[in-house]
Amino acid sequence: MSANDRVNEIAQLTERLKDKYPAEIDAFLGFMGKTEGNPALGKAQKELINVALSVAAQCEWCIALHVKGAVTAGATRDEIMSAGFLAVLMHGGPALMYLVRLTEAVDAFLPEESHG
Repeated sequence: MSANDRVNEIAQLTERLKDKYPAEIDAFLGFMGKTEGNPALGKAQKELINVALSVAAQCEWCIALHVKGAVTAGATRDEIMSAGFLAVLMHGGPALMYLVRLTEAVDAFLPEESHG
């Protein structure tokens, strides 16, 4: 499954949950919006933090979503990979294995010629 497929699955799940469980998903999305809306950190910084947390949590969907968000916010390949290695530092070998998914997502959303 590609990083784009994972992001599409998130969108499909969110729409399905909005239809079947609107109160629950609206509460979660509202909390997410308020948390991500805080101006103390920039969008790219927040996404890089989310990348690290996604690797540490070993969530393939989260990795794809937040790598895409980080790229959209202007993060470089090196910044994204650095965030991944910070997760490895704090979470050890299992997080290192999820750098497979991280590099797949970076390659999907930030082609090699954009390496920076």
